[in-house]
Amino acid sequence: MDIYWHRDMAALWADYSRRDRVPHAIVLTGPAGVGKRAAAAWMATQQLRPAAAAPLPQYPSPVLEHPDMRWIATAEDKRSIGIEQIRTLVAELSLTSYEGRGKVAVIEPANDMTNNAANSLLKTLEEPPGDALLILVVDRVGKLPATIFSRCQRMDIAVPTESAALEWLNRLQPGAAWLDALRMSGGAPLAAIDALENLETSASMARDLELLGKGRGSAVETAARWAKLDPGFVLNWLSQQIKLAVLATSAGREVADGLAIDDSVLRRMDRRNLFCYLDIINRLRGQPGGSYNVQLTLEGLLIDWATGLRDCGLAPPSDGMQLMLARRQT
Repeated sequence: MDIYWHRDMAALWADYSRRDRVPHAIVLTGPAGVGKRAAAAWMATQQLRPAAAAPLPQYPSPVLEHPDMRWIATAEDKRSIGIEQIRTLVAELSLTSYEGRGKVAVIEPANDMTNNAANSLLKTLEEPPGDALLILVVDRVGKLPATIFSRCQRMDIAVPTESAALEWLNRLQPGAAWLDALRMSGGAPLAAIDALENLETSASMARDLELLGKGRGSAVETAARWAKLDPGFVLNWLSQQIKLAVLATSAGREVADGLAIDDSVLRRMDRRNLFCYLDIINRLRGQPGGSYNVQLTLEGLLIDWATGLRDCGLAPPSDGMQLMLARRQT
């Protein structure tokens, strides 16, 4: 199924190819769930086997099996992309192409590279092999070194309009609760596919968040329930909710599409600290899994929320106890 909000990106790529001006390195940016990995797979196919490439990136996204193609990702038992993975890739890029169309490597997410891995890649970006294409998929722009960014062509994939996203999702599965899933996922259609499976969980979390925001319920008991869920899902959901709260208050409104809490909760919050709170959550999202105690960290976050964000910490914690101690000095 065509990912048709990629049309502008595909047209730009076709123009590069037609003029024989394909960059040696691309950074794909955009919110989670807009199809960056599908775009990377499509670009690789366009480069190595253009006759087999669809006019637009596809969902589900087929990854090209090709002797000149390498896909580098964080290993299941690792927290980051290490220097050995990049060194091996760099050595392979220096070899002659099997089929004469060059070599393609996708690194995703590139923001998961260790500092040493990024430095190892930097020399290749400074002196790229003439027939190699590097595609870096970036989920968190702020975590990719500026030295890497400056040596790549940036292509940003934007979220489609809500109506366009709903049209696409309804073609995928007619009659599903796509509007709720889409708003829960920040408008990104591919993220909405995952969100659809978690609507009941999200509704339960929304009730918890509103109850705590009204000064009722137990932050510790809520954290214990949330800790049984996938930490990435919990933090992503919480980040989206606080972002919607920030947007609503910045626009002078008390509600926003997809916001799970009511205006009485927002009125109770110290709105100056909403940005601080969102920053803490997003920085936690960028920490490797297993690098902090999930339940204690959630306790700290939810205690802050239950107390109206009056004592929002300035820095993401290594665990919940540190979060509760690292209060903003007034």
